[in-house]
Amino acid sequence: MLRWLGKNLSTFVLALLMAIGVWVAAVNEADPNEVSTYPTPIQLEIVGQNTDLLITEQTSEQIKLTLRAPHSIWQQLTADEDSILALVDLSGYTAGEYIITPQIQIGLEPVKIVSVSPATIKFTLEELVSKTVPVNIQINGEPSIGYQAGMQSFTPNEVTVSGPTSLVERVVSAEASFDLSDVRESVDEQLSLRFVDEFNQKVEGITASAENVRLLIPISQQGGYRDVAVKVLVEGQVANLHRLTNISVFPPVVTLYSSDPELVTELPGVVETEALDINGIDDDISARLTLNLPENVVVIGDQTVLVTASVEAILGSQTISDKPLEVINLAPDLNATLSSLTVDAILSGPLPDLDALNDTDLRVFVDLEGLGIGTYQLTPQIEILNNAITLESILPESIEVVISEAPLETPTPVP
Repeated sequence: MLRWLGKNLSTFVLALLMAIGVWVAAVNEADPNEVSTYPTPIQLEIVGQNTDLLITEQTSEQIKLTLRAPHSIWQQLTADEDSILALVDLSGYTAGEYIITPQIQIGLEPVKIVSVSPATIKFTLEELVSKTVPVNIQINGEPSIGYQAGMQSFTPNEVTVSGPTSLVERVVSAEASFDLSDVRESVDEQLSLRFVDEFNQKVEGITASAENVRLLIPISQQGGYRDVAVKVLVEGQVANLHRLTNISVFPPVVTLYSSDPELVTELPGVVETEALDINGIDDDISARLTLNLPENVVVIGDQTVLVTASVEAILGSQTISDKPLEVINLAPDLNATLSSLTVDAILSGPLPDLDALNDTDLRVFVDLEGLGIGTYQLTPQIEILNNAITLESILPESIEVVISEAPLETPTPVP
């Protein structure tokens, strides 16, 4: 028996290999292998990172995979995005620069990884550190004339910044600025902080215990100075059928000064201008006016104020009755009969324009362009030469127009 087995062993092995080959060929034909790039990049997952370390550089956050797998496995891989994981294990790593090969985990078999792009990822790990830096506030400008600023204060006067070592070490201060120009009231403002290095360049990518600083600056008026409102004196009446809509003054408040503080203290809260003459005006006007000031009291800055008076015509309405209705664009061989030969038009606009309106400024018509024999309901159209006047309504709103053939003219015999 052993002799016979020894003589035929090679035949058995050959038959087995042929059977396996036939089986593999049959399987491949039914479910062929495919080599392709996975349709979506795989997001890298970071595990094992020390909480005292920060990743300050990572050359890629995704990888692309080229795989070989049977067609049926490809369908499962693309249907389930969680079937493939790409991991970077940072367990045991300290601060420094590293080149790490991602670990690819595939939850289905059989799958062969053909290529990984990129094959390695560069990481830079830095220690998470904190430090305290001072807060500096730059004050620009001066308060309005007659006002003075007291001692400024702000909180907090220092902040703690946290982040990777390379960034935190650059920060030397937290900066803010405020413009005090023309301020008349005490300052209580929240200002945004800017974290800078020794070259006054902004440092980003850090966190801070405070992002804003509260600035307090008391502002007080000096003795002998006082702010008062400006009141415009007006004389005369605007033109007939017009009305005064607004009077504005700039500046609305002026600063007065006297070497005797009691003089300005005793003044009322307003100072009047010289009279503005609006008699007969029918349009806006502007003028520079002086102020009526007591003796030994002067105005700081410009000695005049700019006053503007706004005027507009009073609006009204007017009815035009029995306005003849014209027919235009009627074909020469046709005749038109209208249900009404006149219309009433209600107009609105400035009263001066309505009063000046005459017959030649208004035209009402029906346009028969392109119309043949038949009966039509047409809306009268109106033309008004004055654009300030608008049509509110027209009566009747619709005109019946009957178009027929024009009667033949009988020739007159010539003797």
